[in-house]
Amino acid sequence: MNSLSDLNSDAVLRFGPYVFHLQQRLILDGDRPLRMGGRALDILRVLVERAGNVVSKGELIARVWPTSVVEEINLRVHIAALRRALGDGRSGQRYIVNIPLRGYCFIAPVQRELDGALVSIETVQKHQHNLPVRLTPVTGRDSVVGSLVRQLPVRRFMTLVGPAGIGKTTVALRVAELLLQHYRDGVWVIDFAAIEEPAQVVDHLIHTLELDIGVDALAPRHALLVLDNCEHLLERCRTMVEALLVSAPRLSILATSREPLQALGETVQRLPALSVPPASSLHSVAEVMGYSAVQLFVSRVRARQQGFALREQDLKAVREICRRLDGLPLAIELAAAQIDALALVGLQAQLDNCFQLLTQGRRTAAPRHQTLKSALDWSYQRLSPLEQTVLQGLAVFKMAFTLDAAIGVISCEVLRPTRLVEVMERLARKSLLSVEQGNGMTRYRFLNTTRTYALEKLERSGLLRVFEMRYARYISRARWGSGGKVSLQIVEQLMDVG
Repeated sequence: MNSLSDLNSDAVLRFGPYVFHLQQRLILDGDRPLRMGGRALDILRVLVERAGNVVSKGELIARVWPTSVVEEINLRVHIAALRRALGDGRSGQRYIVNIPLRGYCFIAPVQRELDGALVSIETVQKHQHNLPVRLTPVTGRDSVVGSLVRQLPVRRFMTLVGPAGIGKTTVALRVAELLLQHYRDGVWVIDFAAIEEPAQVVDHLIHTLELDIGVDALAPRHALLVLDNCEHLLERCRTMVEALLVSAPRLSILATSREPLQALGETVQRLPALSVPPASSLHSVAEVMGYSAVQLFVSRVRARQQGFALREQDLKAVREICRRLDGLPLAIELAAAQIDALALVGLQAQLDNCFQLLTQGRRTAAPRHQTLKSALDWSYQRLSPLEQTVLQGLAVFKMAFTLDAAIGVISCEVLRPTRLVEVMERLARKSLLSVEQGNGMTRYRFLNTTRTYALEKLERSGLLRVFEMRYARYISRARWGSGGKVSLQIVEQLMDVG
């Protein structure tokens, strides 16, 4: 997919009898300016940027109303106003067509004035980027996207880190869209998900970018590279990135990974979960809709059930769904896809079986993003046998736990405390454990979805009962300690004080 988003704001576009001055936000029909509202102009610009391509209704809403929850009827009203202003169809010329179940498309030929000459849009578009069409708006990420957009051109190399399903690719692509205008030689996505061998990393980049003379061709370019899904190729990606930053001084790189690359000059941006409302906010629909996890859930339900509106009697169920799914965008989207079959109450009741529930994947997504289980399988299958065993064993902790508690339950003759500490640190780097600091103490915590996954693996291994007994014995010792007195310090370490 190509786009005109890299156009300077002073560009002049021509289609039919009209001249569109982007900087002045002015459309002329000959010498006569067309009267058109601001939102309609914004919609027109997006459609012209994608001339010849279908733009989904969700993307139009996200681009034109980036900070608001807007009904589709608002979009239809402005599209109708655009068509009237352009005389769409009256003289036999069509400009904007509706593609059923997909969106809208600007179908008239568009030209850009370049150094006094007219150049077709196809020429302007060529070799500017390879970003995919975004079919849905990005919800709840304005702050982190804005931070990345501001920092990336200056810092040059940033890595977006987070667990499976947190939305790293979505955020990275949104950042790339917004930076199209900044990079003269465009923005380019290189997805390493399908690459298994480290030796293929550089060849895959060269092939994706169609570099005739290899990576040396990047030396003079002012461009942004998005290296997506680097976690299983860390060492080779690290080496390549460090070399590129030296050889191509105008290149910027945004990587996504479930753990940092640990490369020279790397700035790590951890991607948080979407915000989930606290129980105290359940008195008002407006207040609950202020939380991004709920916004995403409601928007995805509305995509399946037009006219869906959140009611006060729904707030507890929606809040519980979002909380149990850890505010993970992928899990929330998959849950919303089940709304037709289960309704809200049924969906809430089935959360204990979340991996059986969240199986209606997105057919257009990569296989590892089609279901929640496949996303976690991707991480789990790349762990060493020892890391897999520790992850499973730690799943017996229902709440946050300290390192001492983990040692008390997991360590044994084969897995000494020092070795266990190393493994837990690696699991935290890989975003499979969260690390929390508070009251002068470090605690580890699972996401609910990750713990459920690890418990299933533990049960299938036949060791669930063994680790449950270890956990019970440790709790018993922690409670009574020596001399029959309760050891409050250890008990507090096992409790979820957050």
